[in-house]
Amino acid sequence: MKINISSLQFKADIKLEDFIREKINKTSNLFDGVIGCDVILRLDQASNNENKIAEVRMFIPGNDLFAKKQAKSFEEAIDNAVDALKKQLSKHKEKIKGL
Repeated sequence: MKINISSLQFKADIKLEDFIREKINKTSNLFDGVIGCDVILRLDQASNNENKIAEVRMFIPGNDLFAKKQAKSFEEAIDNAVDALKKQLSKHKEKIKGL
C-alpha cells in the first residue's frame, strides 16, 4: 500500500511519519482491498491548544474513505482519524458481504 504524507506550513519529522505509516498499515489488516492513502497534516491558526489537524483519505475499490480530526498533537489526531477509518472499513466490509 502506498502512503503519501504531506505537511503544510511545517516539516514533519521522521518519527511522526513512521508513526503514521505504522498506524495506517495496521488498518490494511482489516481489509485487503486498500490501494493507498493520502495523509495531510496542518496547523490551524486557532489560539487554543487543539490546533493540529490530520486529514486521511484512504483509497479502496469503488470508494474513498475520509477522516479529518483535530487534536492537541498530531499523534492523537492520527489515532482518532484511524479509528474513524476502521469503523468506516468495517461498515464497508459488511455492506460488501450483504450484497
